[in-house]
Amino acid sequence: MITHIQGKLVDKNPDHVVIECNGIGYHVHISLQTFSNIPDRENLKLFTHLVIREDAHILYGFYQKTEREIFKLLISVSGVGPSTAITMLSSMDTEEIQQAIGSEDVSKIQSVKGIGLKTAQRVIVDLKDKILKSYEISEDLPISNNTIKIEALSALEVLGFSRKKVEKVIQVILQDSPEISLEELIKKALKSL
Repeated sequence: MITHIQGKLVDKNPDHVVIECNGIGYHVHISLQTFSNIPDRENLKLFTHLVIREDAHILYGFYQKTEREIFKLLISVSGVGPSTAITMLSSMDTEEIQQAIGSEDVSKIQSVKGIGLKTAQRVIVDLKDKILKSYEISEDLPISNNTIKIEALSALEVLGFSRKKVEKVIQVILQDSPEISLEELIKKALKSL
């Protein structure tokens, strides 16, 4: 399995990029979410997932590991293929997908092109527990996936605090001060824990 690819960004389109790595150009399918995150610089690293079919080997790329993990969860659902999963990741960001599945919002999932009522219900039934466990969220908490939150969570976990407790504290701080720096967020969280 190819877990990531790093090289020179040769071509950038809303649905794919071409990355040159050691003289070979790799065609990598991406979501709009990844497209909007890709900086316009030559060196690029994408986390990847290789789908092998009878007629093709297709490489999918993601700017963040979380997006790749959500993609892998989505394609594990019967009736949701890689194209539908990419469409879903293009229509909603990972945070919104996690929130929709965690709160059983069938209409939000069904709003994605190509997903009908039964498939939306299957996505929720198959993935709700995995989403709640994997991302250690409670159903009533809004999910945040930004880099500052993830780094603050990691730092505070290393200091011995439980992830669930830390996540609640950080969520409250981020709601009050969305533009807070990482250092300030950790300091405020430590005072509240």
